[in-house]
Amino acid sequence: MIGIPLRFKTAVALVLLGLLTLLAGIGQKTFWAPAETVTATASAGEAAPLTVIDQKLRTLEGGTVTIKVKGEGSFLLAAGRPDDVDAWVGKTAHNTVTGLSEDKKSLQVKHTDGEASAPSPAGSDLWVSTENASGELDYTWSAPADGDWSLLLAADGKKPAPSSISMTFPNDTSMPWAVPLMVLGGLLIIAGGVLLVLKPKGGAPRDGGSADGGSAGKATDKQGSPFARRARAKAAAKAGERSSSARLSVVVAATTAAVLAGGAAAAQASTSAAPTNSASAAPAATGTPVVLDAQFRRILEQVASATDAGDAAKDAKKLTARVAGTELEVRTQNYKIRSRVASYDARMPVRSTKLLTTVVTDKREWPRSVMAVTQGEGNVVPQLLTLVQNSPRENYKLVGTSPLQPGTTFPAIVRGGTESLAADDKSGLLYSGQEALAGLADRLTKSNSTFKSKLVEGESSPYIADTLSYQADIVKDGVDGKFAFTHKVIPESTVVFRTEDGGALVLGRLTFNFDGTPKAVGDKLSIGNDAAVLAGGKETTTGMVLKFAESVAVYVPPAASKDPMKLVAATRGLVGASFK
Repeated sequence: MIGIPLRFKTAVALVLLGLLTLLAGIGQKTFWAPAETVTATASAGEAAPLTVIDQKLRTLEGGTVTIKVKGEGSFLLAAGRPDDVDAWVGKTAHNTVTGLSEDKKSLQVKHTDGEASAPSPAGSDLWVSTENASGELDYTWSAPADGDWSLLLAADGKKPAPSSISMTFPNDTSMPWAVPLMVLGGLLIIAGGVLLVLKPKGGAPRDGGSADGGSAGKATDKQGSPFARRARAKAAAKAGERSSSARLSVVVAATTAAVLAGGAAAAQASTSAAPTNSASAAPAATGTPVVLDAQFRRILEQVASATDAGDAAKDAKKLTARVAGTELEVRTQNYKIRSRVASYDARMPVRSTKLLTTVVTDKREWPRSVMAVTQGEGNVVPQLLTLVQNSPRENYKLVGTSPLQPGTTFPAIVRGGTESLAADDKSGLLYSGQEALAGLADRLTKSNSTFKSKLVEGESSPYIADTLSYQADIVKDGVDGKFAFTHKVIPESTVVFRTEDGGALVLGRLTFNFDGTPKAVGDKLSIGNDAAVLAGGKETTTGMVLKFAESVAVYVPPAASKDPMKLVAATRGLVGASFK
C-alpha cells in the first residue's frame, strides 16, 4: 500500500521535529540559560576628588546590587538622599556613574569640571550611613528607607576618589519560550507516534457484500470486474488515510497555535513584568524628612557629648563643633561666671538618652531645623532642644535649650517630616510665628499687655508670672534707681513647625534687657555677683544694663480655634552686664 510509507515518513519527521523542539526548550532552561548576574565595570576616566553613583542604578535591573571598589589607601562610601549628595558635592569637580551600556558590560561615567578639592565628607550629618575601607570595599547597596538614595565615593576630598568600580546587577534569566517549546516538542512527538499506529477508518467493502446489503453487493459485482473492485477499495482506503492524516494535522496545528499563542502571551507577560526602572523615573519624593531616626540619634549623641565636654571643663572651645547661636553664647558666659562664682547654677545638661520625641521638617532647603525632647540624668523636667544645619557641608548645631513648662503637654507633630513655615506665614493659624513671639514679648514687658488674655498663664505657664514678678520686685526694692525692662524678638531665630491639629509650634529667642539708672546724683546701684563678673564691678553711679537671652517655644492654635496661645517651654540665661 502506497499510504504506509508516506505515513511512516511523516511520523518520523514529526518525532524528529518534536525532539529538536523539546531539546531547544530544555536548552533554554539549562545550557543556554543566561547568567543570573551581570557585572559592569567603569573605565578609567578623568580623575576627580569625588564620585557620585546615581540613585537610579540601585533599581535599574531590579533586585540587589553589589559594588566592588578598589583604590589606594583609605576611602569611604556614603549613602544619602540624591539632593543632599548633590548639595554636598556643590561646585567640586566630580565623576558621576549614570547608567549601563547596552551590552551591560560597562558603566557609563560622566565627568563634571569644578573646584579641585572639597572637605572630607567623613562625619557629615547628611549621610544616613558610611562604609570605610582601605584598598578594597565590597558593598551591598540597599535602601535604608523609602525613597531614592545616592552614593558618594571619596578619599579625603583632595586625593582622587577610587576609579576602579564594578557593579553586579541581577540579570534577566526569564526564557519565555522554554516551556512552550518543551510542550510543543512533546506534542509533536506524540503526534508522530499516533500517526505510526493510526489505521484508516472506513475503506472498501468485502467481496460479495456491502454495507448496503447483499443485493447491492451483487449489483456492484455485476457492474465491475474484480480489478475494478480492488481499485475502488484502494482509493477508498487512501481517502480514509488522507482524511485521518488531515484530522491529525488539524489537531496538531490547533494545538501548536494554542501553545505558540500561550508562549507569546508568556513572553509578553515576562516583558511586562521585567523591571522598568519606574521608581527611578518617578519624580523625587515629596515630604521626605531631612533626617531619619538613626541619623537623628547619632547627631544628638554627638551634640550631647560635645556639650558634656564643654560643661565639665567649663571650656567653650569644646562646644564649637556642635553648639552655636544662643546656646553657645549662654554657656560661654555661664562658664565664665561659674569660674568665679561657685554658687552660680550651671545650665541644664544636654542628654541624648530617653529621647521622648523628635520634630523633623520636610523642608529640604537650608538652613534646616529639627527639635528633640529629652529627659536624661540632670533634667528635672523634659528639655526641648533646637538644632540647626546652616548649609550642606556644616553639621547640625545646638542653638537653643529650654525646659518644658510644668504641666505642659507637648503638642502632637507628624513624625517623619512635618511642614516648616516662614516666620510671617499665617496660613491656617490664629497668629503667624512672628506675631506669636511679638505677643509673648509684649506680655513679658507689660503687666497690662493686650496679649494678656491671648496667652495661657498660671500654673501651666509659670514663666510669664515669674518674669513679671521679678521685674516688679526690682522696681519695688530699688529705691535709688529707675528701671526699665524690655523683651525683644530676634527675628532670624524664629522657627515654625506645623502641628497635627493644624496649629503650629513656634521657637525663637528674645533679648531681655534690664536697664537701671540712679535717681539722683550720688546714688549707687548694686548688681549681683554673677553680673559683676561680666561688668567688672558691683556698684555704679552712672547706671547699668543687664542682658539676658531667652529661649522660648509657643503653641499657636489653628485659625478656627478660640483657644489662647500657650507657652510650651522657656528659660533665660545672663549673657551680658555693663555700666553706662
